[in-house]
Amino acid sequence: MANSTATLLYWHLGRRLLTENLQGVRAAYGKQILATVSRELTAEFGGGFGYATVNRAIQFSECFTDLAIVSALSTQLSWSHFVELLPIKDHLARDFYAEICRIERWNVRTLRTKIGGMLFQRTALSKKPEAVISAEIGKLRDGQMSPDIVFRDPYLLDLLGLKGAYNEHDLESAILREIEGVLLELGAGFAFVARQKRMSVGKDDFHLDLLFFHRHLRRLIAVELKLESFQPAHVGQMELYLRWLDRHERVPGEEAPIGLILCASADAEQVELLQLDAKSIRVSEYLTELPPLPLLRARLHQAIEHARESAARRPQDAEGRP
Repeated sequence: MANSTATLLYWHLGRRLLTENLQGVRAAYGKQILATVSRELTAEFGGGFGYATVNRAIQFSECFTDLAIVSALSTQLSWSHFVELLPIKDHLARDFYAEICRIERWNVRTLRTKIGGMLFQRTALSKKPEAVISAEIGKLRDGQMSPDIVFRDPYLLDLLGLKGAYNEHDLESAILREIEGVLLELGAGFAFVARQKRMSVGKDDFHLDLLFFHRHLRRLIAVELKLESFQPAHVGQMELYLRWLDRHERVPGEEAPIGLILCASADAEQVELLQLDAKSIRVSEYLTELPPLPLLRARLHQAIEHARESAARRPQDAEGRP
């Protein structure tokens, strides 16, 4: 309650200063006003109203304009959480982090780590048109979570400590050995179900690498690990697993299973042409060693731009078909 009260106090302070004192004023004069307000508030109420804090309060009211949303977030997020969110320039990314932080109850350190690890840019959601992203974040506020929010690409699995040559069994064993950290990277809601899930189809037995259940999506998540680059043939294997799970493991009230193919690399054009969303299959890369942050940032921005350009072309392609 105390955190919520302090957060709302800063929001109202920033809003009042912005609307009553700083509209249309020049930068130098605005700084003088803030310095004066800071001194007067500190003299009357004590600490907590330094110049930097008062300035952040204004940024806060500019970044989060809807008081109802701020009130809802403040029940889970402290003022320190909001301070971490303010430097994010993309308002959709900022809203995403705020809502996921609320749902998954991150502490400030975890929030800082997720922002630094570019979680938003690694979600499938970030590659959608802005209108879709905004709509999905709105649903998230209402308690609805979609697969586009849950799945990421790439997954950062550097915590596994895999170096040099390793095989799929080594990767699978490392994931289970570090299951707590892996579940944190996968996101809240994942629950481990089985390793090497046996599926009997006719005279043959097949084994799914990892099986999870996602509480928010209310569906099974089948995960196949591939050391090599993604191959279209992997899709047929995953389709078999999903159909078997749908027939033999899905219980009343659950949605249809989703498949995740985790591979060393993937060609974006191949994945796009296969139209895997319709098959409830996702393809993501995993990184067992983190690249330099600038390289990761450039790669993610390139992937986002490619996805949005492809989405923009689809209506035109459809119109051009006979």
